Amino acid sequence: MTLHPVLPPLLLVAAAVLLVVAQIIALRRWRASGGNRKMLWRWILVTFAALLLVVAAARVTIVAGDEAPTRIAGDAEPNVFLVVDRSPDMAVRDLGGRTRMEVARDDLELLIDRYPRARFAVIGFSAAPSLDWPLSADTWSLRPVLDTIAPYAYGPDALTLTNAGAASTVLRYQLISAVQQYPRATTLVFYLGAGAPESGLPAREFVPPAEAVDGGAVFGYGTPAGGSIPGTDIQRSSVDEATLRAVGDQLGVPYIARSDDAPLTAELPDSRAEEPTTALASAGGQSETYWLPALGAAVLILIELYLVLRDLRRSRFVSVDVTS
Repeated sequence: MTLHPVLPPLLLVAAAVLLVVAQIIALRRWRASGGNRKMLWRWILVTFAALLLVVAAARVTIVAGDEAPTRIAGDAEPNVFLVVDRSPDMAVRDLGGRTRMEVARDDLELLIDRYPRARFAVIGFSAAPSLDWPLSADTWSLRPVLDTIAPYAYGPDALTLTNAGAASTVLRYQLISAVQQYPRATTLVFYLGAGAPESGLPAREFVPPAEAVDGGAVFGYGTPAGGSIPGTDIQRSSVDEATLRAVGDQLGVPYIARSDDAPLTAELPDSRAEEPTTALASAGGQSETYWLPALGAAVLILIELYLVLRDLRRSRFVSVDVTS
């Protein structure tokens, strides 16, 4: 039997102590006022219901089998960082009649499907980075965000100011935070970009913390022939594979060319996300019991509610008789 409280244990204990103290005070007042036996039973009913709620919040879990539980769900689920190029270069339409960003959106969707139990973070960049989505397991809300992700609005100087390594500092600090929060989790980094071929600035270098990146890939979007960038005079913006390969070397992940709009077929790294992720993973299985005290508390609270409404109804009738 193990406990997995919904609140920090100390806070849960403090709530139980406050509850007991409050009920003892109420009992003393009842005695001082000469209360009847029926009110005593109601006091016992309310007290027992409150204690059942505390027990339910403690989430008592019965583990079957002889072995101890191997882990609590969530402590080893992978952290997946998506670093997305949102520069004007991603608006080029040279991938089977589709823009580079459209193909990148398909790949982002595939990555979410590939790691269904992972936590995801999204870092967008062009000339500067932005944390578009903090590390979270809420993929249900993330999907519509990625479905509409697009290049930033850009002006004449955007092309020369774009930096393929603009997200380096933000990614580094996000990786440090993730390792501290989830030291047992696998961390994957996927970089999706075109390499900023028109940039007039040297690409900043990615310097992740030592052993912080367990896998991932750099996806390079575009063809050597390239295409025009809408809203600019650039007629031939080709993918900068040299810069993208350098990014892959800095992150310690492979480079994968995305030179057409075909579905991504590259082999993606495995992760511990494929392990069973029940509330508690163990050799013999487990059974949650929180619903039993919660159900009991609900029944007792409904009884008290009925008694309160009955008393209220009776008091109204008495007041009507007195006034008449």
